[in-house]
Amino acid sequence: MVVTSYAVPTGTVRGTAASEPSRAPSWWQRRRWTVLRALSPVAILVLWQVASAAGVLSERVLPAPSLILDAGWQLTTSGELAHALAVSGTRVVQGLLLGGVIGVLLGTIVGLSRFAEATVDPPLQMLRALPHLGLIPLFILWFGIGETPKILLVALGVAFPLYLNTFSAIRQIDRKFLDTAVVLGFSWWQRFTVIIAPSIAPQLLVGLRQSLAIAWLSLIVAEQINAESGLGYIINNARDFLRIDVIIFGLVVYALMGIATDGIVRILEKRSLRYRSEA
Repeated sequence: MVVTSYAVPTGTVRGTAASEPSRAPSWWQRRRWTVLRALSPVAILVLWQVASAAGVLSERVLPAPSLILDAGWQLTTSGELAHALAVSGTRVVQGLLLGGVIGVLLGTIVGLSRFAEATVDPPLQMLRALPHLGLIPLFILWFGIGETPKILLVALGVAFPLYLNTFSAIRQIDRKFLDTAVVLGFSWWQRFTVIIAPSIAPQLLVGLRQSLAIAWLSLIVAEQINAESGLGYIINNARDFLRIDVIIFGLVVYALMGIATDGIVRILEKRSLRYRSEA
């Protein structure tokens, strides 16, 4: 039996494949999800404005975006918004520094010491279980109605995310690294700076982002305590005069400040952890 084989000209197949140029993805294919993410809030604002203009939404319930923007412009041109941002930002920074130092310090001590974990961690967990915003009446009785209770309320909310993340990060460090450092004769400070600090940095930055969100949330409530300046004062004053547009604008500013500070930490996180992507 004779089997006849037919050779397929390779040039035909290769030529067909080569004749089809590889098409690069279009601009829309590369950017469509980014564009959609940017357009979705715009679409909501347009629908909101149209509903307000058509009378579907009452100005006493939810003013139109144009009215809210106009109220914000008036606050900006008068200089009242800039002063309020400076006051509220100072309160957040002071509370963040105080609560951050306490949280990281306690997390480091408890993470490095079994004795501290057995004696310090249980009371802290009991305190963490309390809703810190519910402590406002006690803070007023203890510290009055000045700046102190506002800063302490922010600090209390900031401390626990940093404490938990620092403690967890230290306990997740591979024990072999620490044992090797001991064998090599590293001092305690060398072990902390060379092994512990770089190991806990990623999780510590995550805790910082969580703390910033809680800091602005705490400030919104804290500035309702007889505030005479700041964003909370603007909102309280607007409530007395039934200015819903100013109240909504103040809340939007709170949200924007939270997003801005979170973005700053994300940039810091990307820069400080470049070694991971380069490795």
